[in-house]
Amino acid sequence: MIDRTLKFILEGQSFKTLGAGRTDAMVSANEAALELFLKDKPIEDLTEFLKLFNHNLPQDIRALSIIEVDKDFNIIQNSKIKEYHYVFSEGQKNHPFCAPILTTILEPLDVELMKQGAKLFEGSHNFKTYCYRPTETGEFHRTVDTAEIIDNTLYLANFFPKESFIFRVRGKGFMRNQIRLMFGALIKLGRGEISLDYITNSLLDDSEETMDYIAPASGLILHAVEYD
Repeated sequence: MIDRTLKFILEGQSFKTLGAGRTDAMVSANEAALELFLKDKPIEDLTEFLKLFNHNLPQDIRALSIIEVDKDFNIIQNSKIKEYHYVFSEGQKNHPFCAPILTTILEPLDVELMKQGAKLFEGSHNFKTYCYRPTETGEFHRTVDTAEIIDNTLYLANFFPKESFIFRVRGKGFMRNQIRLMFGALIKLGRGEISLDYITNSLLDDSEETMDYIAPASGLILHAVEYD
């Protein structure tokens, strides 16, 4: 849809786009990033272009800002931090309008224990256990700067439950389904199906564990993409 909009407003000018922050189906994005390459001529007025771009984008996409970058900048290769939020509640079924951005775990969860488990993911570890269908040649040692469960005071609506939570994760790069598998482990921890020691051991270099529960996609939000 973005390329279609650009084709319309650029009126035949040759262009190419490169995106960062692609998400799985049913995963929301609060922020993502897009690099636009123009072959013929630069954009003369970025402010007016942003207005025109937003006017023609579909209603579920909004461009927040636009800046000119150096020709050597690469939106995928340049160093960046991604922050993901997984929004959830527990113990009761919620209003159906919550479904796109909030996952409901019907069983009661020990959220305080899950908070302890989340902190175990912080740091540099072997995350092979939390990679969907890992290959023999994959790079599984990754660094997670932040992993925590906090009260949800960010995503609110009058049909939301009185209490909900966010699993907040920050890092430079994540593997396929990594955060959903990490949160799947936290759900199992909150249900009493695994222990804190299980999570600790699953992050060791010699771990052969495979996490068998992927949390639903609908609770996951790409919250921000930040460049150095």
